[in-house]
Amino acid sequence: MDMQAILQQAQQMQQQLLAAQQELDETKVTGTSGGGLVSATVSGRGQVVDISIDVKAVDTDDLADSVQTIADLVLAAIRDAEREVEKLQQEKMGPLAEGLGGGPGGLPGLPGF
Repeated sequence: MDMQAILQQAQQMQQQLLAAQQELDETKVTGTSGGGLVSATVSGRGQVVDISIDVKAVDTDDLADSVQTIADLVLAAIRDAEREVEKLQQEKMGPLAEGLGGGPGGLPGLPGF
């Protein structure tokens, strides 16, 4: 084994990992619910950055029920966005984990990784 080549490969993978993380930080994903009445925008790292609620979601005749419905729609929109973030993270980070020998079995010789 050439230790210098291994170190170079590790540095390249670290740079790729940092680039993928940066891309995830900059990417925004939107989830919706209620036929688009509520939308949640989430960063590629999973942080909620915006919630939008259409005025049509509010029933002025029954505010108590409307509030609960809106809360349910917000949760559903966030969960929808989270599913998209998981797909995005797998797309960006999955190949890097495989390159490290990771994936379903983890890193050989490194339990928990």
